[in-house]
Amino acid sequence: MRSDFILNDSITYMNHAAVSPWPLQTVEAVKAFADENAVYGAANYLRWMQVESELRQRLARLINAPTVDDISILKSTSEALSVVAYGLDWQAGDNVVIFRQEFPSNRLVWESLKGRGVETRLVDLWSGENPEQRLLDACDERTRVVSVSSVQYATGFKTDLVTLGRFCRRERILFCVDAIQSLGAIPFDVQQVQADFVMADGHKWMLGPEGTALFYSRSEIRDRLNLNQFGWHMVQHRGDFERESWQPSDTGTRFECGSPNMLGVHALNASLALIEQMGIHQIHKGIIENTTYLMKLVEQHGNSLSLISARESERQSGIVTFKVNGANQQDVYHRLIGKGVICAVRGGGIRYSPHFYTSREMIEKAIESVMMN
Repeated sequence: MRSDFILNDSITYMNHAAVSPWPLQTVEAVKAFADENAVYGAANYLRWMQVESELRQRLARLINAPTVDDISILKSTSEALSVVAYGLDWQAGDNVVIFRQEFPSNRLVWESLKGRGVETRLVDLWSGENPEQRLLDACDERTRVVSVSSVQYATGFKTDLVTLGRFCRRERILFCVDAIQSLGAIPFDVQQVQADFVMADGHKWMLGPEGTALFYSRSEIRDRLNLNQFGWHMVQHRGDFERESWQPSDTGTRFECGSPNMLGVHALNASLALIEQMGIHQIHKGIIENTTYLMKLVEQHGNSLSLISARESERQSGIVTFKVNGANQQDVYHRLIGKGVICAVRGGGIRYSPHFYTSREMIEKAIESVMMN
């Protein structure tokens, strides 16, 4: 599958946890869509709608959703989180429980509810053993939502979602999962996890574009979310423009108020087709082999580098974060970028995130570039 990726030879790409390069077939799908639009306009719009339907089905399969009706195609993880946060009927004194180390999108949206009397309880991920249990210990009879990332963006720490989901379902607490750092990299089963809401942009491990995102809402609680956006696309009789009476769709399309991002739909559909062709379990195997090898190389340079990411197999993901001892990490980052090593500064260190197609030679070069700083 490496032939599907045509990165320039000057680039050592270690940044899939931020924005992934597109595979060749996604590039070709976007070019074909643009050419078609230029020559024929919207003459083939019915076929475009079929591509949109294909994408919904692929997204449903990716998370093992009970039905494709549970899938919404939104703009971003942040939008989906806002749909949940501002769709619920809150009462003063309610609370939300999250990890302190969450990405801002999964913190700011809950903290913004302070004016409604909603408390955001921040649990330190690193304050002791068994962070999931500490998260659950922070819940009480006024906890309405537990919201976590499946994989923490800064260090790649993989959360035990099954334990959290089981507790939330039993205690009738809504369980919200930001899965942006796992979908496309790690098998995900929304029914096993028992999540009520799942959201993820397509531009990281799913190898798609920015501006196109998955939002899953469990059918039994979907209509508990009040709607704050309205338009022609979110109604039951979509396309019947002369109808005066209307009701929101019973499906996930109720959260899609306006025209779809057809360019993004074509791109993400092509990327997920590649993921299905490869198989998510095979992709996960390749990613873990790469991150395990990367951790090994970091530990071989123990005098110069310190591993920040968790080493335990059950906590591994596609992210490896390490610290360059005695150095300013921002300075290290800028030097790496200058050498064509595309990475990020997160969690107090340098974050590398190879995908399944990343070669051992590229991983070795990425570490060599650090040691040459």
